[in-house]
Amino acid sequence: MEKEKISNSELNALGINDIDILVSFSRVANGLLKHGVMDKREILANLEAVIEDPMPYTLKKGGKFKNIAESIIEMRKEGRFIKQERSNFKLKEELAEFPVWGLEHIEVGALAQMRTAVQLPISVAGALMPDAHQGYGLPIGGVLATTANTIIPFAVGVDIACRMCLSIFDLPAEAVDTEKDKLKNILLDSTYFGIGCTTKSYFDSSLFDRKTWNETKLIRSLKDKAYSQLGTSGTGNHFVEWGELTIADGALDGIPAGKYLALLSHSGSRGFGGTVADHYSKIAMTKTKLPNEAKHLAWLDLDKDEGQEYWIAMNLAGEYASANHHEIHNKIARALNHTPLMRIENHHNFAWKENLADGTEVMVHRKGATPAGEGVMGIIPGSMSTPGFVVRGKGNIASINSASHGAGRLMSRSAAFKQLDKAVIAANLIDKRITLMGSDMDEAPMAYKDIHAVMAAQQDLVEVLAMFEPRIVRMADPREKPED
Repeated sequence: MEKEKISNSELNALGINDIDILVSFSRVANGLLKHGVMDKREILANLEAVIEDPMPYTLKKGGKFKNIAESIIEMRKEGRFIKQERSNFKLKEELAEFPVWGLEHIEVGALAQMRTAVQLPISVAGALMPDAHQGYGLPIGGVLATTANTIIPFAVGVDIACRMCLSIFDLPAEAVDTEKDKLKNILLDSTYFGIGCTTKSYFDSSLFDRKTWNETKLIRSLKDKAYSQLGTSGTGNHFVEWGELTIADGALDGIPAGKYLALLSHSGSRGFGGTVADHYSKIAMTKTKLPNEAKHLAWLDLDKDEGQEYWIAMNLAGEYASANHHEIHNKIARALNHTPLMRIENHHNFAWKENLADGTEVMVHRKGATPAGEGVMGIIPGSMSTPGFVVRGKGNIASINSASHGAGRLMSRSAAFKQLDKAVIAANLIDKRITLMGSDMDEAPMAYKDIHAVMAAQQDLVEVLAMFEPRIVRMADPREKPED
């Protein structure tokens, strides 16, 4: 097993940009780590403190950081390695209001997190969707508009550009029964699940011809990993499934009313997006000092290098996530020997530059929320045995043109394992005629809120165009650690 190390990027995040001091810091830090003198967190905390004020460290005889502290003092006398101005921000004292849809479905923790978010000094507006539940920093189902030149990595989420994609085929919905074995085998042969899963053949890898892959050192270092994972689905609540799509008359242009075979997938930007999120969230928390309850809402300034780097990487992760879904859908369509009539898709972990109703330019973070501007198409899934919905946004200003991204969790994963009954779950899947490959109790339908109640709570946000009922579902092996 590879030994833990303190990377140069983690040292860079402390503000070290001089190669000499970087080498010194790395040698001392990894020496202490290797010999078990301190753990990684304690080492980084000490290094951060040395940069802030090296003098106390020079006074301790035999101190582990004494030589580094003395070097910093000497360099600063020479005008090198100047102490960076550190931001220290307070939350707004006034309790800003924010609209909530489906308040009766939302836990107190998510409301508290959203209240903290709208009190950030950079916050302009916020809203909470009916599927909301407590997350990391911004709650899942939270929408936050900040000043236009700021972006919060943890308000985008760890799985950057997690998204939905639906392909509609000109085949009868009953194929999920009459052709069940064939459709099941296509999923088994054409989809890949697992934290480190990779593929070796590609339908279209042209995304990797883009110059953006050479924009930053971090992106360059992740290109090979991203390439190897193109067309894979990860773990957690990610899935690829066949189902029956019921379309209302005149709802979708060019497709008559009726029931169709459809393919629905849910996944994001895999290891590429996860590494980008981890890297820049650490930088943000180092650069932007906030009270403890808001520390994971630290932001990056788009007028500075690290902000621009994250913006480039986030948008590339969005393109990658889209290509990832297209790879899955195109391979399956080829195996099925049918071209889809229509494909509908949307992100729900992303940040967009948009304008509020009064024309104010803002950065809109939707962490587990679906874009629902006027006329914008999207997909809101339920669970493995409950319907999902194709929707059209109504452009509700109060919700910052957003809607829920799903049913939302009713209980945590650990609670699901403790509280749910395997026999009840199995009976539910039989009753709903669900063929399930993979997954575990933490993804059981009972672990999620009632999708019908969630949809009823947001009738002023979206119009329902079609209903998707899952029938043949593939998810990660139950032994896999959830990534979402």
